Amino acid sequence: MAASLNACFAMKPNQDPLADPEWVSETLSAFERDDPAYRLLEVDIDTSRYDRGHIPGAISVDWENDVAGELGRDIVDADAFEAVMEACGVTNDTTLVLYGDEANWFAAHVYWVCKYYGHDDVRLMDGGRHYWNWHDYEWTTAVPSVTPGEYTVDETDETIRAYEADVKRALETEQPIIDVRNPQEYRGGSPPPEIPKTTDSEGHIPGAENVPWAKAVRPDGSFKSKEQLREVYDVDEDDSAVAYCRIGERASVTWFVLHELLGVDATNYDGSWTEWSQLEDAPIETGEPGASSPVGSVGGDGR
Repeated sequence: MAASLNACFAMKPNQDPLADPEWVSETLSAFERDDPAYRLLEVDIDTSRYDRGHIPGAISVDWENDVAGELGRDIVDADAFEAVMEACGVTNDTTLVLYGDEANWFAAHVYWVCKYYGHDDVRLMDGGRHYWNWHDYEWTTAVPSVTPGEYTVDETDETIRAYEADVKRALETEQPIIDVRNPQEYRGGSPPPEIPKTTDSEGHIPGAENVPWAKAVRPDGSFKSKEQLREVYDVDEDDSAVAYCRIGERASVTWFVLHELLGVDATNYDGSWTEWSQLEDAPIETGEPGASSPVGSVGGDGR
């Protein structure tokens, strides 16, 4: 049964970063009508999945073309971000819910970008497409009609973004650095076929701990409990950390867990391995933790 309008708006003050799929299901009427107060965006690795079926009222965002910028450093600039938000009918006051395939891999990155550009009320639907399908919620192939919104970026939140200098400082101060890629990439092997090979140099940042991003989720795609997540990352609220992957998108999942769910002072190094591996003065290691070899400085969800 769809929630009433009053019940929908009662959700706004909490601004929980994680949207319960059951709440999304009960709030479909708010997402389905062309109302800028609520927007639901689907962000997939495989963009054809949206056409095969999506949550009613959801609007498709093409991560690579709309948000990513150049692979390995840049996200789209403020003007381009404003244009994407306006095309999706989003205003600065919109309650924005994001979800996608592969346990919200790309959706989490768009969440991080939204936070970076100062969108206040943005949430990630727990479990994404996989959870929605796993639990037999409603699907549709109907594409919603959207009235463009008006959106303005006033400032960026640099406290959640790490740059080259921040990572080098973390190395000097022994601040935790988390490599969220798979062990093969961490050790210095080539990435799996679904991951773009953006550099010829492989390995990891010296001292980085390898905690693959997928360790944070259950088989149905939803996040593990906070207690379990603290065990996965061995962190407390007074800790700080830098997360990185290859181009910053997988690291966004780990950043979301650390910063948004566990309250850790975490940043996403979105330049990630692609940038680091091409810096002239950046050290690189290969192999397992504690036994790595320095190589010097170098220039599905069923639908």
